[in-house]
Amino acid sequence: MNDIITALGAAAKSLFHPKILAIVLWPMVFALLLWGVLAWVFWADWLAMLNHWIQPAELFLSQYDFTWVASALTVTLLLLMIAPLALTTALLIAAVVAMPMMVNHVAKRDYADLVRLHGGTVMGSIWNALVAVGVFIGLWLVTLPFWLAAGLGVVFSVLLTAYLNQRLFRYDALAEHASREEFDTILAQSGGSLYGMGLLLALLHFVPVINLFSPIYTGLAYIHFGLAKLRVLRNQEQRNVDKTLV
Repeated sequence: MNDIITALGAAAKSLFHPKILAIVLWPMVFALLLWGVLAWVFWADWLAMLNHWIQPAELFLSQYDFTWVASALTVTLLLLMIAPLALTTALLIAAVVAMPMMVNHVAKRDYADLVRLHGGTVMGSIWNALVAVGVFIGLWLVTLPFWLAAGLGVVFSVLLTAYLNQRLFRYDALAEHASREEFDTILAQSGGSLYGMGLLLALLHFVPVINLFSPIYTGLAYIHFGLAKLRVLRNQEQRNVDKTLV
């Protein structure tokens, strides 16, 4: 838990550097504008599609003069679909576009001693992002019907966003510096912590105003966590080498 708290604290410090402040808002703002425009253009079509899906429920409710419930249900489902997609878009922008700049900035300031072994690639980053988003959307669609039950929507949303956080950012945080073997070792040793930090960060995504900053802050947290773990791993390996030479 201490390593998570340390990474979150270091990320908060990095967040207020002028270079980071210059990019901190635009992933979420761009995502909200994108999905706002799409909703404005396709709102009627999306409502019609959802109405077709819930038509049996609407017919049942109309017998008891509760047609308005079906209409409210359709709008609620549509909003439940758009909100996670907007968040996913913002996180994807932060992971694919902003992460290289953030990694270079943080590494030069706080981890200049780490040699860059370039274990990751651009294609690896893109593939990792596609897998993360694909799994997230798949699980989100499967669980969507349960989101209308009291409390379950919040639980599923936080758990799925925690998965997305750690899967999106862990690769890019280490791609520049760690070898493939080092990445696998850190993932094996700290998989639980990576998800646990993703869970804490997922809560921030649902806090108004704070969620404007949370995609970039999440990226910074995983950079600090990953590079700190890499430093510890290499120091341990160096100590083991030194012991064999004695």
